[in-house]
Amino acid sequence: MPKTLTGLAEFNARDDIAAELLACCASRAFAGSVAAQRPYGDPAQLAAAADAAVRGLAWPDVLEALSAHPRIGERAASAWSRQEQSGVADDTRAELAEGNRAYEDRFGHVYLICATGLTGAEMLARLRERLLHDEGTERETVRDELAKITKLRLVKLLEGS
Repeated sequence: MPKTLTGLAEFNARDDIAAELLACCASRAFAGSVAAQRPYGDPAQLAAAADAAVRGLAWPDVLEALSAHPRIGERAASAWSRQEQSGVADDTRAELAEGNRAYEDRFGHVYLICATGLTGAEMLARLRERLLHDEGTERETVRDELAKITKLRLVKLLEGS
């Protein structure tokens, strides 16, 4: 879990902020880019920079970020991941595990979805839809989901929650 921050002023001042940013998006390129653009005048400016950084990642950097995400439905190590996946009920875990395997066989990486506020059934339905994507469409979808997760986690980082 990242250290508690007291807001944007501390974010802008912290020497070790790149390390803290890895909890939001586990790509070193992302963390370096967002940290290097400080200071930010307001949280919206930070959010925009983070979104641009995620969307500008080379695919190997996206894969680096994905490597820190647990499979949907599996016990997550991070408190943030556990909180985000709280909508997964036991009755969908086996189907999600099967879907995760199919997704990883098809695309070669973990199925990523911004799980906050979604039920296990909703995550499973989206997984099944995404299995029909071509590689390019799925890569854009992954970037969209990674950007959503990163935005939510940045808010948590700034709020110290």
